[in-house]
Amino acid sequence: MSSVLGGEPDRDSRIRLDVRNLRGIAHPVRVRMLAILRDDGPATATGLARRLGLNTGATSYHLRQLAAHGFVVEEAGRGTARERWWRAAHQSTLLERPDLAGDEDGLGWAYLRSVAELYADGMLRAVDELPTLPEPWRGTGTLSDYPLQLTPEELRSLVAEVTAVIRRYRSPGPDAPAGSAPVTCQFQAFRRPG
Repeated sequence: MSSVLGGEPDRDSRIRLDVRNLRGIAHPVRVRMLAILRDDGPATATGLARRLGLNTGATSYHLRQLAAHGFVVEEAGRGTARERWWRAAHQSTLLERPDLAGDEDGLGWAYLRSVAELYADGMLRAVDELPTLPEPWRGTGTLSDYPLQLTPEELRSLVAEVTAVIRRYRSPGPDAPAGSAPVTCQFQAFRRPG
C-alpha cells in the first residue's frame, strides 16, 4: 500500500517512511499538524494549538517529536526566543513498504488510519461548504465510488494511470491561471474490505 500525505511533489521534496521515522508521525495530532504546515505554511505552537483545540504544551511536544524525526524544521530568521516558527521539511510523506503497515507496534496502521481520518474530514468539510461556494464552483467536483473487479497488477496500473493524469494538472502557485483556487483531489484505491 502506498500513502501520500500532502500531494505528489518533486522527488526532492518527499520523505519516505521507514521503521525509524514512522515513530515520529504515527499520531493523529502530528499528521494534522504536518498537513496544516504544508497547506498553510509556517506556524507557531500557539497558532497550531488554537487551530487544533490543544494546549500549547501538547502542541510543542508534538512539534519536537516531528522535528526529531525530520518532518518539520524551525523557520530560520522568524520569531523570537519565546516564539518559534515551524515549517514542514518536505511537501509529502510516502509509505511505500507494505510491511510497515502491519508492523508489530501498529505504527504503520496508526499512521494510515490518521491519514484516512484527515482525508475523510476534508471531504466532510467540503460537503458542508457546498452551499456557500460561488456559482462557478458548484457542481464541479465529485464524490464517486466505482466498484471494480481487478487483479493486483491491474490495480497498480490503474493507480499509476490516474496519478499521471493528476500530475498533468499541477500548476505552481504563483503561475496559477486567473480564477483558479486550491483544489484537493483525493484518490483512494483499495481492495474492498471483507
